[in-house]
Amino acid sequence: MSEFNYTFEPIGVIRSALVDLRDAPRQGDEGGFQALLELDAKVADGLMGIKAGDELIILTWLHRSQRDVLQVHPRGSPNNPLMGVFATRSPDRPNPIGLHRVSVVEVGDVWLKVEPIEAIDGTPIVDIKPVLTDINER
Repeated sequence: MSEFNYTFEPIGVIRSALVDLRDAPRQGDEGGFQALLELDAKVADGLMGIKAGDELIILTWLHRSQRDVLQVHPRGSPNNPLMGVFATRSPDRPNPIGLHRVSVVEVGDVWLKVEPIEAIDGTPIVDIKPVLTDINER
């Protein structure tokens, strides 16, 4: 499987009051924070059409995650049976891509203010996608 190597450039970074992994909720809707998605100026034109109230999916690179973990106790509880990471939302996994559903609070020229999100300050942003209610929307 190592025949191909892929690279990506983050399009921005999350700015949040959440700085310690131990303080992060398991999911955004379980006590997530309001945060600023600070984007690279070269992708700012991609924000056209996004407005306050929109729901988005933010894809992040969970840069502080462990990449050699393949099995976990869901939600970090030893009371839960051991499962493979692909059957869980564990941040520890071979390619630690974060998936965050958020609402847009405010839109700037090179940033979005969103909530709730559980990613810590400094988390790289990989992509932004709209939540679609109708597959023909966008």
